[in-house]
Formats: sequence, C-alpha cells, structure tokens
Amino acid sequence: MKINLLDEMWNLCSSRLVHRRSGTMSSLSVPKPACLNKPFVAPHRFMFGPGPSNVPPRILEAGANPIIGHMHPEMFEIMSDIKSGIQYAFQTQNNLTFAVSGTGHTAMECALFNALEPGDGVLVAVNGIWGERATDMAERIGAKVNTISAPPGGCFTNDEIKKALSKHRPALMFLAHGESSTGVLHALDGIGDLCHQYGCLFLVDCVASMGGAPLYMDKQGIDILYTGSQKVLNAPPGSAPISFSPRACQKAFNRRTKPVSFFLDLAWLANYWGCDDKPARTYHHTGPVSAFYSLREALRMLAEEGLEESWERHRTVAEYFHSGLEDMGLKLFVKDKSSRLPTVTTILAPPGYDWKEITSFIMKTHNVEVSGGLGPSAGLVLRVGLMGCNSSRASVDMVLSAFRDALQHCHKSKV
Repeated sequence: MKINLLDEMWNLCSSRLVHRRSGTMSSLSVPKPACLNKPFVAPHRFMFGPGPSNVPPRILEAGANPIIGHMHPEMFEIMSDIKSGIQYAFQTQNNLTFAVSGTGHTAMECALFNALEPGDGVLVAVNGIWGERATDMAERIGAKVNTISAPPGGCFTNDEIKKALSKHRPALMFLAHGESSTGVLHALDGIGDLCHQYGCLFLVDCVASMGGAPLYMDKQGIDILYTGSQKVLNAPPGSAPISFSPRACQKAFNRRTKPVSFFLDLAWLANYWGCDDKPARTYHHTGPVSAFYSLREALRMLAEEGLEESWERHRTVAEYFHSGLEDMGLKLFVKDKSSRLPTVTTILAPPGYDWKEITSFIMKTHNVEVSGGLGPSAGLVLRVGLMGCNSSRASVDMVLSAFRDALQHCHKSKV
C-alpha cells in the first residue's frame, strides 16, 4: 500500500524522536510534563450560555482541512469568499470589509484604534459592559470620552442621543446593538443619520446580534460594524468580521498620527485582505488559516438558510422560550418586549436561590451551560444564549426542563 508523503514525513520524524537517546546526562532542568503523556478529550456540552456556541460538524470539518500558506492564492480566494459573506451578513457594499484575526474584543480595538486619535471626542452609550469596555479602550488611546448612561436593561431614545451629540460634538459614537450582558437589543434606526448630522462616525457592536436580529449597515448609516465568529455564526472563537464605510475610511486614512497598534493598523489590514486595490499584497501577519476555513463555512451556512430566515427563526424561538419561562413563574430582566435580544435572554435570578448553585446544578446534572450576569448585571440575572444552530424549540425545551429540575432540587432560603 502506498504511503502518502505526509505520513512518510511524520513516520520519519517519530523514528528520529524515538532513537534520539544517548547515555549523556540531560541538560534540561524542567522535566517532561506528566500531564502531556495522554491526549486531551474535550467533553461534549450543550453551550447555551452567551457564547461560544456549539459548532456544527460541517464547520468543525472545514476547520480540519490541511493547512496552506497564508499568502497562497487559495488562501486569498478564501479571504475573498469571507469578505463577500460578511458583506451579505452585514448588508453592506463597503469594500473595506474583512475579518480581524482575533475575537470581538480585537475588532472593537481595531475600530477605535483606527478611527480615533489622541484628543478626539467620543460619545459612548453605556447600558452594559460593552459600553464600559469601549470607554476604557478609548481612554487608553487618549481620546476625550463622554458617556450617556441607561440603567441595565434600558435603552436610549433618539432625542437623548441627539442632545448628547449636540452637546459634545464627538468624532465618533459607540453603541452596542446587542448588549449581551443585559439582554438588550437596541433600536438603530435614525441614529446613523443623527451622527452624520453632527459630523460624527457611528460605531456599532453587533457581536451578540448579527444573524439573529435585523441589521442593515448601509441603510442604517453605520460607519463601522463588527461581530464575532462564535455567536450566531457558530464558528470557533478567533475571527471577527468588521466593515468600514467610505466615511470611516476617510477618517482612518487621513490621520495625523499612526494607530497605536501595528497589528490592527487598517492600512496594513486593507492590503492584506486585498481591499486597497494595490497590485500585490504585502505580508503583515500570519492569519489563522484554520479559523478562516471555519468562518467561511459558517458564513456559507448563514447564506444557505438566508439572513431573513435566520432573523425570523431566532425571533420565534426566543418568544417560545420567553413564554415558557413566564409560565414557570420566572421573570425576564428586560421589561420591554421589543428591546429583548433574541439571541441572549436575561432572566431575573429567582428570589431565594443562589444563582451560582443553579448554574452549577444545571451543568452537573444536565450537561448544559447557562451563565450568570456580567458587569452591571452580575448577581442579578441568569443568561441563556440560543444562537445559530442552538436556536431551536428542542433547545428551549431542554433548557426549560433543566430550570424546572434546578428549582426543585436547589436550596431555597426562607427569606
């Protein structure tokens, strides 16, 4: 039987390792770790927290394809396919559309680092942890940050945003479309127009909402939009779609100073992704090849289902889940039904119970991950994510059954 070249190379390397023994004393001061004597086998769990989600088999299989060079023509073809998929998912015709090598936090920094310079004004709408983190990042680069705040579970009116824009005259405004820490889906219509009226770029975080709720980058006047691979797209964490409008490019490419990060410098990334119309691409960094395989397949699955169909499925499944929770006597954290994020549901922690005991019981007994609150919602809520392939009535029934069991068996104080 013919042995392929890769197998032959591996066998040769293994043989050399086995025979590299000598009678001399080792010069190594750190011994081989005993924990690496056996392979790690990951447990299968139902990932119904706020992310990451379960990864469908075909996306896992795509990521297991052989590695090719990050500057090979086939890799450029994959990157082009990813760009087209993101344009569809974001509903944008922006040429500068690509995937950052990193998680959603990396995309957030890419947006802020390129669109802002020291001294630029920023308006951050804070109604959860992502507004808090955008504030932190902007302050680190020397931007002048002003905030408007809403209580956890709340939103802003367009009038409130208009007043803040008029008062502060920022260069950029940040808003989370899907605030996963509080379970809020924030309306976007009209905000982009207000930003442009005051000469301001509109930056939107859609990590928890993209693919699960209606979103139209171009129609809604969004200048910079980013998401993550591990939520509705059901790909492994590690790649983050992002897009810049011509208006945002005008600001980013006419800076007085270089961006603080070389890795996230938009000029380099635009060339690496073939978005700058230059005849050749220059090496910038080694992209995560396997992650790009997975992301391409995830975007292909979204296109197969259809964006509008995905939005509708997440809406109907969320409503089914919410009704089931209320039938059990549990209360939802976000009071306004129109402001509930269909991908991540926040549930008021049941009075008298320790939320940590509930999440631990559900994991141990049902092999289901649900999470507690984060940032301003910590200690107040339980969070359940039903995203992408996990957004189904069967998943809802599984979670509801786990909650019923937890409420029956977990300790409840008499207070």
